[in-house]
Amino acid sequence: MLFKILTVLGLATFEIYAAIPAGFAFGLSPWIIFFASFTGGLLGVYVSAFLGDKIRTIFYKNKPKKEIADKKQAMLLVLWKKYGVIGLGFFGTFSVGAPISIAVGTGLNADLKKLATWCCIGVLTRCIVFTLIGYYGLQLL
Repeated sequence: MLFKILTVLGLATFEIYAAIPAGFAFGLSPWIIFFASFTGGLLGVYVSAFLGDKIRTIFYKNKPKKEIADKKQAMLLVLWKKYGVIGLGFFGTFSVGAPISIAVGTGLNADLKKLATWCCIGVLTRCIVFTLIGYYGLQLL
């Protein structure tokens, strides 16, 4: 049981979209799935926020060309230009995940505390919504 919970927590650190279905596949309670995915999502936010520069230097030793990077992050840049830190933190967390939103925000010199706060709110909302969708979706079967 503990291994299943830790697996959901570990998956949620990187991607909540994979963690919640895995929790239901393991047969865990929706409450356990919610708390494990929420804890893992918060862990992912703080790891990417406070270790973001070190992680970025590891992954981008050979920096990609500017036009390739702009194409990959076009949606997040639109959120940044239109809604600022709130859009990047909240809506970016919903669309591509908190670690990527934090990485883009770090590159755009966003206020890291505000961005992490809005990413945490996005993680909470995302965990609530997708756990409810998973629970009631399974009830329909």
